[in-house]
Amino acid sequence: MKVKVAKPIFGEAANQLVNITGKYSETILLKKEHWVVDAKSILGVLAISLQPGQEVELTVVDAPNEEILEQLIALGLFEK
Repeated sequence: MKVKVAKPIFGEAANQLVNITGKYSETILLKKEHWVVDAKSILGVLAISLQPGQEVELTVVDAPNEEILEQLIALGLFEK
């Protein structure tokens, strides 16, 4: 699912993102331009430096789970 970043994702926001994704056994990927990182990795999330207005793709691998994606949007970090 392609989403837009609603607020900068570093520090506490990155920690919230990693905590939510870490609760699930599925592989959750964040893709920005040519970068693809594991959304459960704080270093990966920080490395792609997500800023408001940027478009990223959130993907749940092997077991599409809309609940995970909806939870991430509900955090206010992303918008559809």
